[in-house]
Amino acid sequence: MNYLFVFLWLLLIVPVLGMFIISLLNETNVGKGYVLYMKNVALGTSLLNLILSFIILIFFNFSSNNFQFVQEHYNIQHYNIYLGIDGISIYFVLLTTIIMPIALVSNWNSIKQNIKSYLIIMLLLESLLLGVFLALDMLMFYIFFESTLPPLFLLIGLYGSSNKVRASYYIFLYTLWGSLFLLLSILTIYSIVGTVDYDVLFKTNFDYFTQIFLFIGIFISFAVKTPVIFLNNWLLKAHVESPLGGSIVLAAIVLKLSLYGIFKLILPILNKASLNYTFVIYTIGVITILYASFSTLRTIDIKELIAYSSVSHAAVYLIGAFSNSIQGIEGAIVLGLAHGFVSSGLFICVGGILYDRSHTRIIYFYRGMAQLMPLFSILYFILCLGNCGAPLTLNFIGEFMSLYGVLERLPLLGILACSSIVLSAAYTIFMFNRISFGGFFTQLLKEENIFDVNKREFLILLILTIFTVVLGIYPSVILDGLHYFVNNLIYKV
Repeated sequence: MNYLFVFLWLLLIVPVLGMFIISLLNETNVGKGYVLYMKNVALGTSLLNLILSFIILIFFNFSSNNFQFVQEHYNIQHYNIYLGIDGISIYFVLLTTIIMPIALVSNWNSIKQNIKSYLIIMLLLESLLLGVFLALDMLMFYIFFESTLPPLFLLIGLYGSSNKVRASYYIFLYTLWGSLFLLLSILTIYSIVGTVDYDVLFKTNFDYFTQIFLFIGIFISFAVKTPVIFLNNWLLKAHVESPLGGSIVLAAIVLKLSLYGIFKLILPILNKASLNYTFVIYTIGVITILYASFSTLRTIDIKELIAYSSVSHAAVYLIGAFSNSIQGIEGAIVLGLAHGFVSSGLFICVGGILYDRSHTRIIYFYRGMAQLMPLFSILYFILCLGNCGAPLTLNFIGEFMSLYGVLERLPLLGILACSSIVLSAAYTIFMFNRISFGGFFTQLLKEENIFDVNKREFLILLILTIFTVVLGIYPSVILDGLHYFVNNLIYKV
């Protein structure tokens, strides 16, 4: 089984190889169909990565607590490369490899210019995001964590809508500023311990006051990336101005980097500080839930509405992660995965299908879409039910377990956090009703331009709804693999 470590390298290298192949293609060596050929190469590359991740899942041993498929290379240009995977990171790797082909197919026809650059940026982003989940030392985590910013900056700045340059600078400067605190914390840990290797740090017992300062530094970085209240301006602008593929990657994967970082950098290493300052995080999380939910009810831009919804759900899994209970932590991971599927589907529905046909994001221009797009309305309704945490969806499992863990730890703040159930149902169903029903469609939208989903759009939405519903009915597929690793995490805390 030692040869299986090669699959981790392939996960990182395959997208890079796809980039090089695409960069070499042009009209002279391929012919007039080279644009379609480039798209097929990018899609084939991402699908190959999906197959590799499923092979890793098949051979993964969920009864072992060690890092698996470990790959170590020492003193490469005075730096150590240390890769591996465990029972938590494998689910985030799977989420990344599932979402990336969907993100590429969602923008299949809507990107008209600089297609080669767009495909290269998306494949580079996939490789860097996978690097975050495969890194086994804190410095490599930081390098990959920060390396995702330039591709996102270019993606929004080159392919976004009218206010794209402002949005790209917002995401770059906000998250870069927040990550400086993470870098300072890593340098402090290295000066104390002499290494940033997870295996060593998990066994290190830091002084309590040192833990407090490290906790503040690392949490500020993750609070910006989550994002919490007062630090979420960049996310709203990035979502609204980003191309569809960028919005999908941002909501489904990039926002999960902070959740994954909590399980690797805060809970096992800074256990005393995380236990003692849980009430501060819960207070911030509850305020974020209430603020984002009420903002979602009042906004008129559909993409901004779903962006606010993402902020609310991110706050729920943030407080679930700090619950110090098996139910809360498993619920946070499940809700993170569920949000990845549902938010991607909603962005495709409103930021892709509706926007491509009508070229407006203002919700008042949509009315009675169910008369013209019945198939779209059914799939959209299932995704909306997932977004408001209806039973038999994966979001329900994640939200229920997260809030149960919160109630177990701090009942008063848990009761306030449970308002997210009512508020998410309110703003999601209100959004669905305004778009799908509400009388005849407005005359501002020409009837001949509004047609139902095509085969490509139907397939994408069907895949996301199947993941949401099937895993919601049978969540043991995920939970059985998490029990052992979450138990170990609780033990460390």
